[in-house]
Amino acid sequence: MTTADPSVSPRRRRSRRTLVLIILALFLLPIAARAGLYAYQGGSGSWRTADWSSIGSLPAAKDHPEARLLVLSGRTGGLKGAVAVHSWVVVKAANATTWRRYDVVGWGTPVRENMRAPDGRWYGDHPSVIADIKGDEAEKLIPKIDAAIKAYSFANDGDYRLWPGPNSNTFVATVLRAVPEVGVTMPPNAIGRDYRPGPYAGLTDSGTGLELNLYGVLGLKVAWVEGFELNIGGFVAGLDVRNPAVKIPGFGRIGFDGMSATAMPVPK
Repeated sequence: MTTADPSVSPRRRRSRRTLVLIILALFLLPIAARAGLYAYQGGSGSWRTADWSSIGSLPAAKDHPEARLLVLSGRTGGLKGAVAVHSWVVVKAANATTWRRYDVVGWGTPVRENMRAPDGRWYGDHPSVIADIKGDEAEKLIPKIDAAIKAYSFANDGDYRLWPGPNSNTFVATVLRAVPEVGVTMPPNAIGRDYRPGPYAGLTDSGTGLELNLYGVLGLKVAWVEGFELNIGGFVAGLDVRNPAVKIPGFGRIGFDGMSATAMPVPK
């Protein structure tokens, strides 16, 4: 039989229990609920039998002369599909005759070009649009996107790591961090988005607040755009006051205006 440590006051013990209950409520219960719902819905199945086809949202490149830049995400497969999404970038310069899609995957050379249709399903899941920029603005941003993709640090065989990163979401987050003019933040269930190769303390990606980050495993953000976010183990819980929403581990962002949040424009 164990006894309570007499050096710990009852108030401190109550505080510890309260903290444990908060973590349970904010993280473990939503994750368990999302996993249960995912299992009930049948999950995503095998990658061999999953539907990877285009959803038909993008025209043929030759029929779409203006430049365009998109960031998309879809729920990933296997057990991780219960709690996480996979993200990718799509670009097309003005008058280009092909779309270019960039993903990072966990086998072989991580960065892939045109591995799937630009608006293809991911493990059968209909992708969500995180950013969609057209015309002259897209034309200005695409060279910067291309440079950020080319400069991605974790582009060699063996660099990919499912958790806490660098993974597919780390790749997209790194590109967006290098080109903040794109003006969006990634969904909170894009696990790996907050991975950094070292401890970080500074401005959030939007430049509208502060971030403390330990390798993407433990972190805190307080900002106008990102809102309040607490990251434990790569799972994010939080609140968005600017565009009212809650951020729930496994479920992502639940609010009135979709998944993405607009970041602060970079000064000219």
